[in-house]
Amino acid sequence: MDRISALTAFVAVADEGGFKNAADKLNLSNQLVSKYVSQLEEHLKVRLFNRTTRRVRLTEEGQQCYQFAQQILESLTDMESQLGEMQSEAQGQLRISAPVTFATRHLAPLIGDFKKAHPAVGMELQLNDRKVDVVEEGFDVALRIGKLKSSSLIARRLAPIRLVVCASPDYLQREGVPETPEDLRLEHYLRYSYLEPSPAESRLMLALKRSSAIAAASLASNNGEILMQAAIAGQGYVLQPTFIVGDAIKAGKLTAILREFEPEPLGLYAVYPHRKLLATKLKVFIEFISSYFGDPPYWDDFDE
Repeated sequence: MDRISALTAFVAVADEGGFKNAADKLNLSNQLVSKYVSQLEEHLKVRLFNRTTRRVRLTEEGQQCYQFAQQILESLTDMESQLGEMQSEAQGQLRISAPVTFATRHLAPLIGDFKKAHPAVGMELQLNDRKVDVVEEGFDVALRIGKLKSSSLIARRLAPIRLVVCASPDYLQREGVPETPEDLRLEHYLRYSYLEPSPAESRLMLALKRSSAIAAASLASNNGEILMQAAIAGQGYVLQPTFIVGDAIKAGKLTAILREFEPEPLGLYAVYPHRKLLATKLKVFIEFISSYFGDPPYWDDFDE
């Protein structure tokens, strides 16, 4: 017995409510559809349908069989589609959302390399630091930095995001090098306005939470590049991810301090809708970006 054909005929009869309609749907003869169902009943040793002259109805055993048969046939379709996609070229338009500063500093080379590998994929990159609605706004994938909350979306971790406190050598020579978070000059804090320290965070994060609550920051901004430039100019200290300040530390323009109090790293994630079958263009992009930045990522390659 051809079990796949038998299951296909059985599900079609159940869906269409009769053998003739199922035969028309499958482009088979009525006799062959009836034969497939009879063979399946003999194989399972149960009656799947109660037949009348006007229509057929599933028995209790038939209802259970129907659920299993649907899953089997759907899995078979998924397998055929995925294997077929593996043989096809990635193509189409890929819509990506990404944080502003991370994208301007690190995505241009990635996009160039990806386009060389997959020239048939067009890319639309939108930069925004707000949390976009991936599904409602029609994005294929969003890059996000932080600690993600549970959702119906799939999140693929791409790289750790370290946060370091740093200041210019001139500032540290003038004001002294703090040894503990409590030694920080709170009025010199160059604060990133989107950062929301949690009470469950590290001692350093708690000190920064206190500074934002009881002292006016020297400068507050929602852009890390501006804060980094202010720190380089000796205006104070910043807590920023190394993908922003790593090059400045490597060049000696900034010095990382309070390293033993460094908070737990955040993560860079690719977030995309939960789908049984990912489009080839998205699948190859996720695989490409997953290994692109390195482990540890290249922006952490600095000498202090």
